[in-house]
Amino acid sequence: MALTEIFVLIRKEMQLEWRNKYAIHGLVLYLAATIFICYLSFKAKQQSIHPIMWNTLFWIILLFSAVNAVGKSFTQESANRNIFYYTFAKPESVIFSKIIYNTLVMLGVSLIGIFFYSWVMGNPVGNMPLYLVSLILGAIGFASTLSLVAGIAAQGENSATLMAVMSFPLIIPLLLLLLKLSKSALDGISLSENWDEIAILGALDIIVIVFSGILFPYIWKH
Repeated sequence: MALTEIFVLIRKEMQLEWRNKYAIHGLVLYLAATIFICYLSFKAKQQSIHPIMWNTLFWIILLFSAVNAVGKSFTQESANRNIFYYTFAKPESVIFSKIIYNTLVMLGVSLIGIFFYSWVMGNPVGNMPLYLVSLILGAIGFASTLSLVAGIAAQGENSATLMAVMSFPLIIPLLLLLLKLSKSALDGISLSENWDEIAILGALDIIVIVFSGILFPYIWKH
């Protein structure tokens, strides 16, 4: 695995995304429309929404946005392009470039989402720096897990259905930890009192990334 290969593949992903702007625009539109529907369903009928409901809704929106954003990582690649990758890039470089690029996408989606969501639905967060930490860890976790699952699902038929079936059992433990950490941020608990949850989430993200580097070469060969 070479860093040069990873940087070249990331640049390729950015160029393809820039060339097909409708994909990222569609993702932002999906995010905005979902948040607005939540506003019409909850906020518009009440003076306020319970903080726990506010938090849960936001993470559900991010989860489905992640599935839409990351799910196309491998499914949009043609067979000829995969053969081209196979000739010059190591499989570790391919999966790590996908994870890094999808992490950047998810960080952008998360920041845009929290800004628009707070503007429309209000912001009950007591400790915003801690909430941003949970967003960063969540973006890395969603991107790494869904990138690996997308790589596996792309090898079979009905990849979209296969990805949905495979991804949610893996995402649920991560989502529960993120809900717990972000709930602490809602309550205004300090960053220093949540090092255990942060360490667990960070370790989980690292495990998924390392596991992706180990497992993906075997998938890539077939």
